[in-house]
Order: sequence, then C-alpha cells, then structure tokens
Amino acid sequence: MITTKMPTMNPDSFKFIEAIIILMVCLMMMMMMLQVVCAEEEIMCIEREREALLLFKAALVDDYGMLSSWTTADCCRWEGIRCSNLTDHILMLDLHSLYLRGEIPKSLMELQQLNYLDLSDSGFEGKIPTQLGSLSHLKYLNLSGNYYLEGSIPPQLGNLSQLQRLDLSFNYFEGNIPSQIGNLSQLQRLDLSRNRFEGNIPSQIGNLSELRHLYLSWNTLEGNIPSQIGNLSKLQHLDLSYNYFEGSIPSQLGNLSNLQKLYLGGSVPSRLGNLSNLLKLYLGGGSVPSRLGNLSNLLKLYLGGGSVPSRLGNLPNLLKLYLGGRSYYGGALKIDDGDRWLSNLISLTHLSLDSISNLNTSHSFLPMIAKLPKLRELSLIHCSLSDHFILSLKPSKFNFSSSLSILDLTWNSFTSSTILQWLSGCARFSLQELNLRGNQINGTLPDLSIFSALKRLDLSENQLNGKILDSTKLPPLLESLSITSNILEGGIPKSFGNACALRSLDMSYNSLSEEFPMIIHHLSGCARYSLERLYLGKNQINGTLPDLSIFSSLRELYLSGNKLNGEIPKDIKFPPQLEELDLQSNSLKGVLTDYHFANMSKLDFLELSDNSLLALTFSPNWVPPFQLSHIGLRSCKLGPVFPKWLETQNQFGDIDISNSGIEDMVPKWFWAKLTFRESISMNISHNNLHGIIPNFPLKNLYHSLILGSNQFDGPIPPFLRGFLFLDLSKNKFSDSLSFLCANGTVETLYQLDLSNNRFSGKIPDCWNHFKSLSYLDLSHNNFSGRIPTSMGSLLHLQALLLRNNNLTDEIPFSLRSCTNLVMLDIAENKLSGLIPAWIGSELQELQFLSLERNNFHGSLPLQICNLSNIQLLDLSINNMSGKIPKCIKKFTSMTRKTSSGDYQLHSYQVNTTYTRVNQTYDLNALLMWKGSERIFKTKVLLLVKSIDLSSNHFSGEIPQEIENLFGLVSLNLSRNNLIGKIPSKIGKLTSLESLDLSRNQLAGSIPPSLTQIYGLGVLDLSHNHLTGKIPASTQLQSFNASSYEDNLDLCGQPLEKFCIDGRPTQKPNVEVQHDEFSLFNREFYMSMTFGFVISFWMVFGSILFKRSWRHAYFKFLNNLSDNIYVKVAVFANKMSKVYG
Repeated sequence: MITTKMPTMNPDSFKFIEAIIILMVCLMMMMMMLQVVCAEEEIMCIEREREALLLFKAALVDDYGMLSSWTTADCCRWEGIRCSNLTDHILMLDLHSLYLRGEIPKSLMELQQLNYLDLSDSGFEGKIPTQLGSLSHLKYLNLSGNYYLEGSIPPQLGNLSQLQRLDLSFNYFEGNIPSQIGNLSQLQRLDLSRNRFEGNIPSQIGNLSELRHLYLSWNTLEGNIPSQIGNLSKLQHLDLSYNYFEGSIPSQLGNLSNLQKLYLGGSVPSRLGNLSNLLKLYLGGGSVPSRLGNLSNLLKLYLGGGSVPSRLGNLPNLLKLYLGGRSYYGGALKIDDGDRWLSNLISLTHLSLDSISNLNTSHSFLPMIAKLPKLRELSLIHCSLSDHFILSLKPSKFNFSSSLSILDLTWNSFTSSTILQWLSGCARFSLQELNLRGNQINGTLPDLSIFSALKRLDLSENQLNGKILDSTKLPPLLESLSITSNILEGGIPKSFGNACALRSLDMSYNSLSEEFPMIIHHLSGCARYSLERLYLGKNQINGTLPDLSIFSSLRELYLSGNKLNGEIPKDIKFPPQLEELDLQSNSLKGVLTDYHFANMSKLDFLELSDNSLLALTFSPNWVPPFQLSHIGLRSCKLGPVFPKWLETQNQFGDIDISNSGIEDMVPKWFWAKLTFRESISMNISHNNLHGIIPNFPLKNLYHSLILGSNQFDGPIPPFLRGFLFLDLSKNKFSDSLSFLCANGTVETLYQLDLSNNRFSGKIPDCWNHFKSLSYLDLSHNNFSGRIPTSMGSLLHLQALLLRNNNLTDEIPFSLRSCTNLVMLDIAENKLSGLIPAWIGSELQELQFLSLERNNFHGSLPLQICNLSNIQLLDLSINNMSGKIPKCIKKFTSMTRKTSSGDYQLHSYQVNTTYTRVNQTYDLNALLMWKGSERIFKTKVLLLVKSIDLSSNHFSGEIPQEIENLFGLVSLNLSRNNLIGKIPSKIGKLTSLESLDLSRNQLAGSIPPSLTQIYGLGVLDLSHNHLTGKIPASTQLQSFNASSYEDNLDLCGQPLEKFCIDGRPTQKPNVEVQHDEFSLFNREFYMSMTFGFVISFWMVFGSILFKRSWRHAYFKFLNNLSDNIYVKVAVFANKMSKVYG
C-alpha cells in the first residue's frame, strides 16, 4: 500500500492565513457600514407623506413642543419617524408619551407603507378612524393609555391581516368586540383591558392561532366564555378577570398546554388541572376543583371563593398563596376546620388569608401555618379575629416559623394590648414588621422591647389612651413606629429618644399636650442621629420652637394643627437635611429671616399657613439655598411689598400666599411662572393686589388660579382660559369680551368664577367655545340683556349662577340642554315670562333652583314636580299665580329627613393628559333664613331643604300633600292669597325650623299637631283669619305675640286675648276707659284750635283795619331792629380790639 505524506504547514503560515481572513472580514464590514451610511445620506422622505405628517401635526395640540423638530425638509429625521432605507417610505410612527391632544387625524392614512404605529399614553380623543383599517402593512398598533378615546372598535381593523400586536387598553371604548377581530391571523398579542366593552366575547377569537397574550379584564363583558378560546394552542397569558361572565369556565381551556398565567372568575372546570405549564393562576370565584392539585409547576395562586380542596397540598413548588374571602365575583372562601393540607406547602413564602369568613372559628389554621418552614409573610386582614379567639391559646404551641418576618393583622377585633405579648411568644426573634392598624386595642401603650427583631410597628387607629409610661421601651432595632389616631395624652417618654435605630415616628391625631421643647429634649438621645421623619400634627402640643439643628438626619417635620405659640427665637436653626416642614395652623409669632433658612439647601416642602402673627422678612436680594415644590404661607405676614425671593423659586407646583397683607402690583416674572410648569396651583387671593394682568401665549397646563378678593382691573387676559380652575371674583375687572370670546376652543377650563366684578353690558354670546365648563358664576355684576343662547352648549355644566344682574326677557330655551345642572341661580334680575316646563322635565339633576326677585308670572308648571332631587326651591317675590300643585309630594329628596350621611361633595370629572380625576367644588346659596338673608355654603347647604313661594299671588288651599315632605327645614308661603285651613297633619314635618304662613287668608284653627315640631325656631301665622285657641305647648307659647297678630278670632297665650270655650272674651272696663280717654282727647284738641283762631284774628284784625295801631306796630319793629344792630356793632368793635 502506497502512502502519501501530506506536507505539514508552518504555524506561522496559519497565523498569516488567519490575519488575512480577519482583514477581509473587517473590509467587508466597513463596506457594509459605508453602504448603510450612504443609504442613510440618500434617504429623503416622500413629499406626499411629509405633507400628510404636517397635516397630522396641525390637527393636534402640542402643549410642550414635542413635535418642534417637524419643520425640516427631511421628515425621516423628525421625532418619532423612521423610514425605509430602500423605498424612502415612512415605516414607523412612534409618538408614545408625548402628551399630544386631539382626534387622530385622517391624514395619517396617507402613510400606506406604515408597519408600526404607537400613539399610546397621550391625550388623543374621539373615535378610531375607520380608515385606519386601510393601513394593510401595519404590524404593530398601540393606542393604549389615552383615556379619551371612545366609541366602538371599527370592524375595518379586521382588514389588518399582518397585524401582530393590538393594544387598546386603558381607554373608554365601548360596545361589542367586533367579530372581524378573528380575521387577524398573525396576531400575537391582543389587549382590550380597562375599557367598557360589553356583550359576549366573539367566538371568532378562537381563529387567532398565533395568539400568545390575550387580555380582556376590567370590562363589562357577559355571557359565556367561548369554548373556542381552547383552540389557541400557543396562548401563554390569558386574563378574563373582572367582567360579568355567566356559566362555567369551558373545559376546553384545559387544552392550553402552553399557558403560564391564567386570570378567571366563575365556576372552575376540573380540566384546568391539565395545564401542567401553568405558573400563575387567578380564580376570582366559584368552586375550586381538586385537580388543581396537579399543577405541579404552579408558583402563585389566588382563589377568591368556594372551598379550598385538600389536594392543593400537593403543590410542592407553590411560593405565594392568596386566599381572599371577599371576591369581586361574590361568594365567600372557607377553610374547613381540621384540614391539614396547608402544612404540606413546604415552599410557601407568602400566605394571605384576608377576609375569610370562618377563620375566627377555626383553631386548626394556626398549627398548619406554624409548620411552614419558609413562610416570610402572613396576612390575616379583616378576619374578625378577637382576643377570645387568640388569647385562649397558648403561644408556645403555635410557634411560627423562624423565617416569619411580616405579620399583618389589620382591621380585626382585638381590644387588649395583651395580644402583643401573645405574639411575642410566637415570633419574638424573627418578626420584623407587625401591623395591627384599625383594631380596638385600648389601655396604655405596653412595653415593646420584647420584640428583639422588630423594625416596623403600626398601631394606628386603635383606642390606646392615657400617658405613655417612662418605663415603656421600644424594640432595639425599631425603625418605624406609627401610633397615629389614638387617644394618647401627655408627652413622649425619654425611652423613645434612646431608640437608636428609630427613623420614623408618627404620633399625629392624638391628644398629646406636652410642650414641644420638652418633647425635643426627650427625643434628643441617640435617636437624634437616626430620626428622619417626625409626625406630631393634630395634637395639643404647646410651647415655641426650640433649636432643632441637633437632629442631623431629620428630613420631615409635621406639627400642623397644634397650639405652638410664642416668639420664634432669632438664633434657632432647622436641621440641615430637612426636606419637608409643616407648622400650619398654630399660633406662632415673631419673624422668620434668611438666617433661619440659611443651611436648608434640601428644603422642598414649606407649609406655615394660618399663623397670623408670623412674619417672613428677608433681605431684599436674598437668594434662598432651596427650590420649593410646595409653598404654603396663607395668613402669614408677607407684605406690603410682593415677596421678591419668590422670583428664585422655579420648581413649585402649588403656592398659597393668600391673605398675607400684600399691597402691591404682581411682578411680571411671577405671572410668567404660570407658563413654566406643567401643573400648578396658585392662590394669591384676599390681598390688596392691583394692576392689569399681562397676557401670555395660551397653553393648557392644568393649573388652578385663585385671584379673588383683590383689586385687579382692566381686561382679563385670554391666556387665563388655559386653566382648569379660575377664580377672579371680587375684583374690579370690567372687560370680559376679550377673555370669553378669544379665538379657539377651550377644552380644559372646568370652573370659572367672575362674580362680584364690574362687568356690564350683554353677557358675551360665545359659550360654545367652552367644552368642559362645569361651574360658572357671573353673579353680582351689572350684566344686562338676555341670557345668551350659547350657554345651552355647556353640556357638562353643573352650576350656573347669574344672581343680581340686570338680565331681562325669558329664560332661553337652549338651557334645556344643560341636563347636568345641579344648581340654577338666576335670582335678583328682571327676567319675565312663564317658568318653563322643561326645567322640570329636562333638568332632572337639579337640587337648588333660585328664581326669586324677578318678574315671572303665570302658574307653576306641573312638570316642576319631576325634580325628585330638589332640595331648595325659591320662587319668592315674583308675580306667580294659580294653585300650589299637589304633585309636590314627588319632591323625593324632601321626603327624607336630613342626616349627616346626606352630605356629599359635588364634583366633576377632569380630563388631564394622564388620567381622569374627580374635582370637587363648593356651592353657595343666598337664602331668606328665619327672617334674614344668609349665605349657606356647601357643607350646610346640602343639609338644608327649603321651599319659598312667598310674595306672589298663589291662591287656593295649601295642598295636604305638603305633609309628606318630612325633610323640609324651612317653608315660607307668606304674602300670597292662600285660603282654607292649615293642613291638619303639618306637625309631621318634624324637621321644620322655620314656618311662615303670614299675610294670607287662612282660616280655621291652628292644628294641634304643630306642637310636635320641637325644633321650630321661627313661626309666623300673623295677618290671616285664624280662629280659636292657640294650642298649648312650651314651643308655641314661647313665640312673640307678633307671630299671631291680626287674627281677630285667635286667642290664648302669648296673645292678651283670653279664651272661653275656645273663643276670645272682651274686657269692657278697659274698652270704656279707652273710649272716654279718646273722647277727652278730641274735645281738648278742638278747643285749643278754636282759641288759637280767635286770638290770632283779634290781634291781626286790629292792625289790619286801624291805621294808628298799624303805624305804631311798624315803628316799634324799626326801633327794635335799630337797637339790636347798635348793640351788636359795639360788641364786635370791642372784640376786635381785644383779639386784634
């Protein structure tokens, strides 16, 4: 056999070849990079698509200039745009989280090659354009988190055959899920959660063979879960929770072998036990099949109802088990007494048994828990556990695992502090966090040092009382102690100051009364180095501020709502690390200077409001070392000059310097700060600020601005329309036209108060610009003419106040569209015509209707009785006539007696870039109350139920149905033409505090039932035709006689007419004497008059007819005048010499 010997290569040759290969690879990579760079240099977007993007931009509101780069020639380099390297077409439009607002422009449909579209987490609104379904290359579509998008999903989206991801979550979509969704054969992820979809899940969803993630939770879907979901063999995550499905969970779901996370509610099929790859399972209610014990890979399990099967003990890998007894789906979860399955879950680290219905009767669960070797967290919230249940057991028999570090017993029924000793016997050395909030534990605070490892303890909202003993010690490692909202008295013991690890101490909302310097002294042990948060607000702590600089780590100090007083020393300093300082609502006085704040570079939150004797006086050019996010200086002394140091503050989100004695013009730099921040709340009301407010570019910045009770004048600048809440009341503004009728739609102004200014002329008719207005107050001005028709376009309006102007004509028909009105106050004007029937038929939400002091005439429309929510109806001082309708019994709100539970805040929904929140507002009403006008504000107004029809021309009888309005607090029907009797059962109105039926033509007797109204403070039945005896009662006899006067046949106390057999008697002697005295008076005055006439003509006649007497008379007058003149002249001459 011939063998050939292969030549061997030199190792250096291998190295040479290797170097050549590396060099060639590098050259190829460089050529590819050059090709990419050249390609990028050659990319230039298609002009048609560029124009489409510019139209897209023009249709949106860009508050923050996020699309400022959309101006250059090449749109491929714009923010959020990516183009194809080959075709130059736009492939990607990613504008997520840019806070753009407006409807999705249809110009977007020009981008036919688009495969990626993300408009999530912004402010897009309206409906999804149907044309979106024409973007056939789209693979990714995300419109989630806009909150304003609404309407239904257009079926045309089913044409997007290449779509792989569709996310419409966190919006306001509604209607049915279209069946065309099933056409998206490439879809891998579908998220429609957090919307308002209803109806059934379409069965076509089972056609989405590539689907891996399906989220439909938090909707109002109903019916049966379609079995076709079981066809989605690649599905990994399925969430159908928080809907209204009926029936059983289809067994076909057991075919989803790749499923890892499952969230369901309802009756659970046993075939779910086949899902061997399942890692997380959430079952909101229904029976729990025992085959779930087969899910050997399960790591996390939540069960919200039914009975727990013992086979769950076969889950050796389970780490977290949540058994919640208060399921969203109804039904209570129970653990059978004596069941030992729980102790088999040897891997369990987290266990929650919150709100389980029978836990407080079962003693077996504690031994089960005690055998879990790795348990770290145990939650037994709201389980009705009590002292009787726990303390009867010996803690030594129920030693928890040495790994247990967190125990939550919130909202149970423990009453004795002995529970702490019991727990120390179970987990003394391992427990690091213990929560007993919201129980009823009473007595003094016990010694807590028994917990050697405890770091966080919450005993808030209990009944702990008395003084904390000096012997009470804290655990050596304790970092956080909360005992807020108890009834503790006295002060803080020295032992607290020796807790060297203490970082947070919250003792707010108690009755501590020790002087603050002593509290600080007691805390000045080693705790002064560790303490970071000290909350002592809402107590009765007194004394002044000591030097706090020794607390080197203190970051938050809250002392609001105490009785701190005295002068603040000039030389004290605050801790250098302090970030939040709250001394609100005390009685501190003195002067805070720049010296006090010199070392506080980290201060972020400053709240000193309602210390009326406290002044802040800083050097003119002082530059604070801090930047504040919160400035609260209400009712402090800041003036008279506007504080210049505020010019340096550029980070504040809210500022309140109201009622601070400033008498100055507001600097322009201060107004400019309104445009710097995205969200701000500013209150500079109740000062003496004056001048004209400058204008700035209009931006919707989600601010609130309160300028009320100042001296601002001139026109209102249009840029203020960009606020959420705007109060310009009680100023001297005179021009509203430029503000209200400026160009552009106003979408963010919800509350506008222009009352008590100097506006005159017609109310501008341009209210259709204000899309979101919920509260409008134009009262107490000098507006005239008609109420503008365009006010009917304010569809979200809840309160309209036009009181005390000079408005004329009828109430415009357009207001019938304002169906959300809660308050309509157009009193004290010159309005006329009939009261419209549509007020009762359309404005069903009305609670307060004030039409008094106008010129309305005609009868009260029967439709007014449809106002079932009405609490205040005031039609007084008009020209109304006809009968009071019997249907007033339909005033449902007035049929219920007032209670503190009736108090509810009025609110409107505010749409911000991020979310929708409810903003409350106050309602004020001027009422004739017990004979005088009073202003009622929200908290009291909501408890007042009143009808005032006084000073009209109503006739007929008082309807008996008025007896059903049990909640009435005030009823005034005075100064009408009412006849008949007072309703006999009027005493059923036991809530009445004021009743005025005076100056009518009422007859008959006063009903005895009136004595049952014990709270009656004002009663006026005078000037009627009432007869008989006033019913005897302490209440009715306590009123002045004027309450019953001018009822000729009425008798009894407090009148001076006595009654015999229920009729008044006469007093003849008194009457005779009165008549005789009257006769004497007549004769006396007649004789005096006759004597004067005779004497006058005797003297005057002699002078007139006898010439010698006449000459003598005039001579006498001349001599008399000469003598007087001479004497006066001589006296004047003497005085001039003396004083000359």
